[in-house]
Formats: sequence, structure tokens, C-alpha cells
Amino acid sequence: MALNLHWFLPTHGDGKEVAKRSTGETVPGARRDPDIDYLTQVALAAERFGFDGMLVPFGLFCEDPWVVSAALASRTTRIRFMIALRAGLQPPLLAAQAAATLQRVSGGRLMLNIVTGGDADEQHRYGDWLDHERRYERTGEFLDAFGRAWSGDRFDADGAHYRIRAGLLTRPDPRRPLTFVGGSSAAAQRVAARHGDVYLAWGEPPDAMTGLMSSARRLAAEAGRTLSFGSRFHVISRDTAAEAWRVARQLADDMDPARIEQAQRRFRSTESEGQRRMAALHGGSRAELEVYPNVWAGYGLVRPGVGTALVGSHEDVAERIEEYHSIGLDHLILSAQPHLEEAYAFGEGVLPLLRKRGLLG
Repeated sequence: MALNLHWFLPTHGDGKEVAKRSTGETVPGARRDPDIDYLTQVALAAERFGFDGMLVPFGLFCEDPWVVSAALASRTTRIRFMIALRAGLQPPLLAAQAAATLQRVSGGRLMLNIVTGGDADEQHRYGDWLDHERRYERTGEFLDAFGRAWSGDRFDADGAHYRIRAGLLTRPDPRRPLTFVGGSSAAAQRVAARHGDVYLAWGEPPDAMTGLMSSARRLAAEAGRTLSFGSRFHVISRDTAAEAWRVARQLADDMDPARIEQAQRRFRSTESEGQRRMAALHGGSRAELEVYPNVWAGYGLVRPGVGTALVGSHEDVAERIEEYHSIGLDHLILSAQPHLEEAYAFGEGVLPLLRKRGLLG
């Protein structure tokens, strides 16, 4: 299978830094608001270079992914929008209605990244008080009802979390969106195996990724299904390896130690298995951040979510992407800072090498 590359849409704002500098100074022009004109520039850059899609995130500090994707669908022609759908915060039939409408509005360019949520504080802010295991139980019920609605037939559901009578999606679209299910826990893998098209986990060294994929593949086989696999990384790609690593070191040097400690305390108390795995890669220390050749764990010192980046020359990054593809990853979701300039850096530096290696469709 060809490798599918996706970029990231910074709907929470964009910038040149991972976190505020330890001196407290702000780099001029370091932060950019996520207004629709800037997001359009990022989307058009990703489309220009041939990315298959863009991840449109969900969260307290993000613009609404459905509204943004609908707006950008009218300003682009080809690129697809991978909406992060927080299962449980809207009923499955309502989500199916929104998805079917966006498929028609965009010309079939919707994908879904099903997010169950691992930060208890954020879940509570949204009014969700279920624990980790019950949230994944609810996600499974959500996806089951979503899939049954998409058939266009009336259906009933009698689960622990959803009770539906004569549910009906009156205008189902024949182009059912590709569904990514993320998470590193056993509960996440069970849901992905039963309901997902693509199992998605944050970027780790190849051996760790192989282990996650193997267990998800086994669970899917037990359910009589097959899965594709994907991962998520940041990227720092430059003309030379020395230049790329200089950027990575500067990002780490500028992180406030107090900010690192605060973040690590939060990560230690997280319900997210993926977040715990990210934190374990560096243990809160800046000493050994290259956890595999060209795989740098520095983002995870202060950033929640994916904490790893592919770092090196364009050739180094292309080689590492080829390695990850060779172990079974068919989808890579990449991000960088700022997303506009870095889309050009990656698009002009790495994508031609990947095409030359015959990796892209």
C-alpha cells in the first residue's frame, strides 16, 4: 500500500516556539492567530505539495473543526479534512448527519479521527465525567451506532451509553469517511480492532510501534477484520542534519525548567496510556532526547499529545519515513512550526525524495 501523508491544521494558533522561552521573552511574530485567511494559506500549501489530508484538531483552545473544515472546503479543491471527533460529546446520529453533510459539501473529502480523550480535566470542562475504561466503552457504542446510521436503514440501539429508537440518517452519503481510531491502551486497541479502518498511535521508535501494531492486528483478526496503521510525528527537516539538530537543540534550550516540571507532573497523573508512553521516552530530562536515529522526544518535555519529531536532513527524514512505512505504517500525520513555512520546507525538501523512492501514490 502506498504511503499517505497528512499535514496538521493549527486551529489553536501557530508559532515558532514549542513553549515560552526561559527568559520570558517573546520572539517577534512568534504567535499567529488561527484566522480563516491564515488557515487557508496552510491548507493551500499542503494541497500544493500533494499531502493527502490535514488533521483538524479538537480541544478547548481550538476553533471548531466542523466549521473550519466546511469553510476551507470551499477554498481548496483536493485536500481532505481529518476531523478530530471527540466521541461522546455529541450523539452518534447527530455526528452522522454532520459527516454526511460535509461529505456532500466538500465532494467526499472527509475523514474522521475518533478521539476518546485522556485528559480528565479537559473532559470535566466539557461535562464528561466517565473514567478511561467507560469512555472507551462509550466510543465503541458510538462507532457501532454511527456505522449503523450510515447504512440509511432505521435502527435501534440499547447500550449502556446510547438508547436509540428508530434512528435514521435520511440522506446517507455513499462515501463513508475513512475512520482513524487513536490510542495506545488495550481499550483503545479493542475499539480500533472492532470499528476502525486505521489504528493510530503517537510516534515511538520502530520496535515500540511494531508492538502496538501487532497487538491491534491480532485483535482485529479475532474480530474477523483487518486494519491499516498510522502514526503522528512533528518534523524538523533542513538542507543539512547539522542545521536541523541546531533547531531542535535551540527549542529544548529555550524551554523553562519550571514549565517542564509542571508538564511532567501533569503527564504523570494522566489517564492516557499514550501520554504516559510519550513521557517515558525522556523521563523529563533534556539529556538524552534522541531516542532512535532521527527521532527526537523534545516536544514531549512540555507539550501534551505527540511528543516526538523526525529530525535531520531531508534525506535523513525521508529514510526514516521509509523505515516506518516498511514496518507497516500506511499513514503519517506530520506537523511543524510554523506550519506554513514548514509545509514548504518539507514539501520542497522531503516529498520529492519520497516520490523518487516510489513511496507515495
